[in-house]
Order: sequence, then structure tokens, then C-alpha cells
Amino acid sequence: MKIAIVCYPTFGGSGVVATELGLELARRGHEIHFITYSQPVRLALLSPNVYYHEVNVPEYPLFHYQPYELALSSKLVDMVKLHRIELLHVHYAIPHAYAGYMAKQMLKDEGINIPMVTTLHGTDITLVGNHPFYKPAVTFSINKSDFVTSVSQSLKDDTLKLFNIKNEIEVIPNFIELDKNTNDPSIPCQRSVMAKKNERIITHISNFRKVKRIPDVIKIFYNIQKEIPAKLMMVGDGPEKEKAEYLCQELGILDKVIFFGNSNEIDKILCLTDLFLLPSETESFGLAALEAMACRVPVISSNSGGLPEVNFEGVSGYLSDVGNIEEMAQNSLKILKEDATLQTFKENALSVAKQFDIKNILPLYEALYQKAINKYL
Repeated sequence: MKIAIVCYPTFGGSGVVATELGLELARRGHEIHFITYSQPVRLALLSPNVYYHEVNVPEYPLFHYQPYELALSSKLVDMVKLHRIELLHVHYAIPHAYAGYMAKQMLKDEGINIPMVTTLHGTDITLVGNHPFYKPAVTFSINKSDFVTSVSQSLKDDTLKLFNIKNEIEVIPNFIELDKNTNDPSIPCQRSVMAKKNERIITHISNFRKVKRIPDVIKIFYNIQKEIPAKLMMVGDGPEKEKAEYLCQELGILDKVIFFGNSNEIDKILCLTDLFLLPSETESFGLAALEAMACRVPVISSNSGGLPEVNFEGVSGYLSDVGNIEEMAQNSLKILKEDATLQTFKENALSVAKQFDIKNILPLYEALYQKAINKYL
């Protein structure tokens, strides 16, 4: 199959999932065309089956905001015709499904019918999409897609509750490439670079937005380090980072916290990690938690959104109500205090992650693609 993938090329979960999906499809012999405004961060090397097409948005004084949707839909039309692309897979309802639908209509006028699969990731539904300004466009884009998927049952439920959706929504969960992400236990991690021998290493990875509840991460760690020697590794960047640094200073733990900024070496950081904190207000799925679990790292998380579908209570970690810092800290200590308990949770985390291996999830997409293509035969 010749597939165009439209996504955000950033460090966010949707861009990572879209890129990894495309790369695995290419390894299986499909021809993949990434179409976006810059090269996706996980798309380090191009292979014979992978292509990247940049969407350029010309700047005109007439426009206060440059019309990305217009440029994207025009680029899709050109690439479909030039490369004989058979299917569009767009990640995010707006602007991508909206632009995809416009491309479909332009192509239809030229006698080309191409199916479009839309994958909902979360922010496009629960945050941006539910805004009154965008709600009609999101509803329209979802209903005009040929097939729609969501990354969790929770997100599907939210979508059906918030929008007047007539289309079926199929749940296809996010995935992990275990062969690449799993730490080899026979290769020791250089923990001494980051912490002393008796210190536990705790990690948080996100885009540091308010929804991630960064102050909760700091306060949970503050309670942990009062009981056991520990270090906190904060990976990512965003609007809450500076406040987090100030909070660490106020609590007197700045010397125990390392702020990395954005990183392409997540696997190396997780290799050092004993526990992952994700106390988010909500997560449509919780890809960061899954990446941690694939590296044998148990997870302490909120029980909001799709997180209970990924982090299994008492098995791969623990879940608590949003904002319950005390319970999250106590659950962290349950895992961290004894070496034997920590080791059990580490193995359990990997076992749960195996259920989301890309080898189990990718055939679901391939079957859906074939179904979409057959619709127009």
C-alpha cells in the first residue's frame, strides 16, 4: 500500500505514534509518505520506503494568521497525484482531518477517490476540539472521515459524549516497539552518572503543560525523598518548567532534581529509572507510561482518562485520584523501599507492556487500511 501520514512532527505522543507506525509499516514493505511542516523528531533516518514532504506556508501581509490547512490540503492533492498514494491516515481531527477532507473533495473533482482514516489522540477532542469555535469543524471532520480510530476506550467515550458523531469509532491502542525500547538486563546502566548507589531514581517525562500537574510530580518526590535517598529526573520542556524549578528551590530539593529539557535519548534515561511518575489531570492513553513500562519501569499515575487501560493497579504500578499526592507518595514507597518488591514490579511492568507491542497492534491498522481501500474499489 502507498500511505500518506499526516501528523504533528513534535515531541508529543501523537507525533511519536504516527512516526513509529509509519516506520514499521515501511519495514513491512508499504510505501510511506510523511506530509507535515517539518521532519518528525523520531524520523532520524529515511529508508527506501519512507518519504518526507514538507508543507510550506507562504507568508502574505493580507493574512494575520497563515492558512496552514489550505497549504496542507493543496500539498496532499499534489502528493496523491504525483506518488499515486492510495490512502490518507491523518492524526488529529483538526486541522489534519479537516484539511484531508478538503483534499479528498479536490481530488474527487479530478476523478480520484481516496479513503481517509482519522486517528483521535486526545487534545483534538478534550481540549481544542471541545471549544465552541472549533466544535462544528471537529464534528464535521470526524463524520466525513471514512474510518475513525481512537487510542483508548476512554477517549472514544469522551468523543461520543462531547460530539454528535455518526461514524463508528474503533479503538486501536497506542503501542511500543519492544525490540527497540526494552532494556537488556545483561547490559548494566551507568546509574553512577546520575545518582549514588543507595539512591532510587525517579523520572517524569512530558511537555510540561498544566494538564501534566508538574507541581504534583515535585511534591510526590518531596515526600519520597524524606523517607528514602532519591533523585528526580525531569525530562521535557514547556510552560510549567520554570515554576517547577522555583518550587524545587522553595522545598530545598533543587540539588536532588535534574532538569534535562527535551531529549532524544529517552531509552537511556529510562534505563537508569526505578519509578515513573505521571499524575496528570487526564491522559487520553498515557504513552509516556507505556514507554517507561517497556523499559521495566513501574508507574505511579492518576486514574484519569485512558491511564487505567495501560497502568494495571497493583501489577505495573498504582493509580490514585487526581491530586492525591499523599497516596501517590505512599504507593511509590511501597514499590521502592524493598529491592525484591521493586524487582517484581519491574518485571510486571514489562509483562504488561508486551501486550502493546507494535507487532500486536500494527495488523489492526493494516486490516483497517485494506477495508478503507476496498470501500472505493
